[in-house]
Amino acid sequence: MSRIGKLPIAIPAGVNVSFSENIVTVKGPKGEMSQYVNPAINVTIEDGHITLAENESAMLDNPKQKHAFHGLYRALVHNMVVGVSEGYKKELELVGVGYRASNQGNIIELALGYTHNIFIQLPSEVKVETKSERNKNPLIILESCDKQLLGQICSKIRSFRMPEPYKGKGIKFVGEEIRRKSGKSAGAK
Repeated sequence: MSRIGKLPIAIPAGVNVSFSENIVTVKGPKGEMSQYVNPAINVTIEDGHITLAENESAMLDNPKQKHAFHGLYRALVHNMVVGVSEGYKKELELVGVGYRASNQGNIIELALGYTHNIFIQLPSEVKVETKSERNKNPLIILESCDKQLLGQICSKIRSFRMPEPYKGKGIKFVGEEIRRKSGKSAGAK
C-alpha cells in the first residue's frame, strides 16, 4: 500500500463529493472538477472523509502499478478538494529592463525584449491579474481551482524568458532563488 494513498481526505464544509462509474466529481464554492479513477482503486465517501484503497480483485499487467495508482489518485483527488474549496494562486515576476505585462480579460500581453509582443489566451478557468508599480518588477498573478492547469500555464509563460544565471533576468516565481554565476573573472592573468 502507498503511504500517501492510505491518508484519508477530509471534505471541508461547502464541498460536495460524488463517485459513480469510476469518476470522482467535486463541487465547491470555487468551481467544479471531475477525475477518472482506475478500476484498480476503490473510492469510499463516508463520515466527511474520502478514502482510497487498492482493489484486490482487479488484475493489472504490472503488480506495482496498483501501488502507484493508489498514491497518484489520492493526490489528484486531494488537489481537487483543495482547489474547489480554497483555490490555488501563483505569482510570476518579470525581471529585466523594459519587461512589461498587461492583460485584457483572459489575454496576457508580454513585452520581453523580442521584436514583437507575446499574446497568450488563457482558459476561462484561470483568473489573471497584472500589477505594474513604479520601481518594482511587474507581476502576473494567476488563480485557478485546477492545480495542474495552473502549473502548465505558469510553465508556458516562464518558457518565453527563463531566468538566466548571470544577470538574473527573466520570468521567475515570486520568492524563487536563482543560482547566480560570477561570469568572467576580470583580473585573470
